Amino acid sequence: MPTTLDGGGLFRVHESDIPFVCYLDANGQPTQPLPGWAEEGSLLVDYYKAMVKAREADRKAIAMQRTGVMGTYPSCLGQEAPGVVYGKQLKKEDVLVPYYRDLPGQLLRGVELSDIYLYWGGDERGSAGPGYGQDFPNCVPIATQAGHAVGVASAFRIRDEHRVALTTCGDGATSKGDFLEALNLAGVWQLPVVFLVVNNQWAISVPRPIQCGAPTLAQKGAGAGLPCVQVDGNDVIALHEVIGSAIERARQGKGSVVIEAITYRLGDHTTADDATRYRDSEEVRKAWSEEPVKRLQTYLHNRGLWSPEQEQAYLEQVKLEIQQAVEIYQKTPLPQVDDLFDYHYKDLPAGLRRQKEEMQGGLGHE
Repeated sequence: MPTTLDGGGLFRVHESDIPFVCYLDANGQPTQPLPGWAEEGSLLVDYYKAMVKAREADRKAIAMQRTGVMGTYPSCLGQEAPGVVYGKQLKKEDVLVPYYRDLPGQLLRGVELSDIYLYWGGDERGSAGPGYGQDFPNCVPIATQAGHAVGVASAFRIRDEHRVALTTCGDGATSKGDFLEALNLAGVWQLPVVFLVVNNQWAISVPRPIQCGAPTLAQKGAGAGLPCVQVDGNDVIALHEVIGSAIERARQGKGSVVIEAITYRLGDHTTADDATRYRDSEEVRKAWSEEPVKRLQTYLHNRGLWSPEQEQAYLEQVKLEIQQAVEIYQKTPLPQVDDLFDYHYKDLPAGLRRQKEEMQGGLGHE
C-alpha cells in the first residue's frame, strides 16, 4: 500500500477509491514490511511512552471530575495514537489548531499538564501558558477550528514561511459547513495545512453510519481537489508514515491533505455523558481488543524493545509527574473578579465600571 501522497491518482471520485494504510494489526503483528525507522525501534518506544502518559493523565482528569475537583472533561481514551504522532512530527515553528480531545498531542507540543487541568477546571488561564507557543487553545465549538487553521496557513503563504498548520477534528465535525468551506479554501489556495479527522465512530451519541452516508470521511477532500487517505488510527507506524508525509508535502508548498484516522472512543463523549445508554457493550469490547496502547506494547514486547520491568518503572515516574501537575493546578490562586471586566476595553465604559464596583463590593473584594 503506497504511503506517499505526492503521486496523484490516489482516488477516483465516483468510486471513492481511498487508500488505507496499516502496518500493525490488532494483535501487534506486522501486516507488511515495516519502514526502516520502525525496525530500529527507539521512536516506537517514545510513541508508546507518550501514549501511556497521556492515558494516565486522562484517567486522573476523569477521577478529579468525579470527585468535584475539575469540571466537565472529554476523555481521549482509545485515541491517543494520532496525537502522539503529530505531536512528534510537527516542528516547533509549526502551529497546531486542535479540537477539544487533543491532550496527547498538546503534551508533546510542550503544554504543561497543569495548564490542561486548569483549563478543564474552568480557568481560561489554562489556555495561555507559555507551553502553547503559537499553537491555538482548545476549540470546543464544532469545526470552527478548521477555518482558523486555513487562516494560519494563509499567513504562512503570504509571508513565504515554510511552516505547516495542522488541525484536528472528530468525525461529526466533517458534516459542518465550517469544515467543508475550509477544505475548499485550502484546495483553491494550495495552503500548507493538514486536516486530521480523528474518526472515533461517534459524534456524541450518533454513530458514524448515521452521521454521514459517504463510504469514507476522507473522500470529502476530493470535492476540494485535495489528496485523501485513510489510516488505521490505532497503528502508530501507519500514522507516522501518513501524517509525516502530509506534513512534509505541505511544507514543500504542495498543498493540503485530508487524513481520516480510524479509531474508537472507548470512553464517554465527556464526563457529562453516559455512553452505555446508546452503545452496545459488545462493540466496546471489540474496540478494546484493537486499541493502540496494547497493540504497540505487544509489538515492543515481542521484539524485546520493552519489558514489564521498564513498564513498571515508567508508570511510577509518570504517576509522580501527574501528581505534581495536579498539585500545581490545585494550588493555582483563583482569578480575580476584576478579570471579568479588565480585558474588554482599553477604557472601561461607565456601565461596566459600575458593575465592577458592585461586584467587588458584593464579594468583599479588597
